[in-house]
Amino acid sequence: MAFTKFGLSPTVLEGVKAMGYVDPTPIQLRAIPLIMEGRDVIGSAQTGTGKTAAFALPILSKLDQHQPQTRLLVLEPTRELAAQVETAIRDFARFTNLRVAVIFGGVGYGKQNDALRTGVDVLVATPGRLLDHLQQGNCKLDRVQHVVLDEADRMLDMGFLPDVRRILESCPRQRQTSLFSATIPPAIETLIQWAMSNPETVEIGARRTPAETVKHVIYPVSDTQKTDLLVALLERVNYDSVIIFCRTKHGADRVAQMLKRNNHSVAVLHSNRTQSEREQALLGFREGRFEVLVATDIAARGLDIADVSHVINYDVPHHPEDYIHRIGRTGRAEASGDAFTLMIAEDSNHVFAIERFINQKITRVKLENFEYRYTALFEQDKPGAKSGYTGSARAVRVHGGYHFAPGRRRK
Repeated sequence: MAFTKFGLSPTVLEGVKAMGYVDPTPIQLRAIPLIMEGRDVIGSAQTGTGKTAAFALPILSKLDQHQPQTRLLVLEPTRELAAQVETAIRDFARFTNLRVAVIFGGVGYGKQNDALRTGVDVLVATPGRLLDHLQQGNCKLDRVQHVVLDEADRMLDMGFLPDVRRILESCPRQRQTSLFSATIPPAIETLIQWAMSNPETVEIGARRTPAETVKHVIYPVSDTQKTDLLVALLERVNYDSVIIFCRTKHGADRVAQMLKRNNHSVAVLHSNRTQSEREQALLGFREGRFEVLVATDIAARGLDIADVSHVINYDVPHHPEDYIHRIGRTGRAEASGDAFTLMIAEDSNHVFAIERFINQKITRVKLENFEYRYTALFEQDKPGAKSGYTGSARAVRVHGGYHFAPGRRRK
């Protein structure tokens, strides 16, 4: 089904054509008609599936012409996502006269105030900074017709739901609301019941399923050799670009400094970096000036980073959902990718929780010719050992329980 069949406005279709879009993705095929009909929509899909276009194209078509008040509000959990979504919406709207602005924290108010004073049709914002502007009287939401709550579960994790409720109370009750979330925990269910009207759910793929194009394995290792194994993996794996996830900001800084000492070109992304540093890190990684991006979970969701061949979990995430989001950074939009997780003894319970969550045993592997020190983790995958995993999927056994997983170079 071509984009021309959705009833999108001619100017928006020009933007779609200029972006090089040919065939709608599954989330676009199902969500666009519903939004065009005026339905409230709950959307769930794996990363890299075109979610932004799924809500932006129909709403921009409905807005049609510029008016001096905000009619579309898009809430995002992080500055990076807000900036990325605003850029995409500008691209889709390039042949219209609609005005688009983005507001987020970490930068001054001057340019944001100027944009709001001129009157914008589309406002993309993070909750905290938007509340600041509302309290200062810099903007009004009383004419908003469409609200999009993007990455709602991430906003929950970051403690933004009270702010989201306060913002929605400033919007008209008669509006169209779309919510996109990888998972729907009870707090999100409560928000849906309060904020939405008879929403239609669009779910593409199981929420607990890792991207099918990603090959993921676990490297058990003693805690004293974790850094050495990371260096050895980067020396042996044929990768185009790699994101390394750490649990903490300080841990990300330590790993980045260590890799720089080993002659890797490295960018760092976490919440302690300034907005300028974060933008430079993302831009440099996208353009290939950095081969490695070391990041916290701030980079796990939504960021549009193409052609990532490998993800390495230097630290095992404590929440199974974060594992799905992390490895979803590779294998995006039908491409293939590899995800490696370094596992030390204290990570065992978190790994078992991930395996239960995805109902799948993740293969344990050993790096060939790496001089391992013994760890009891090597005993867990032997016949008769208790793994802690109770799902129905069977482990993939290889000679000796382990094999060398060199990864793939994508063409």
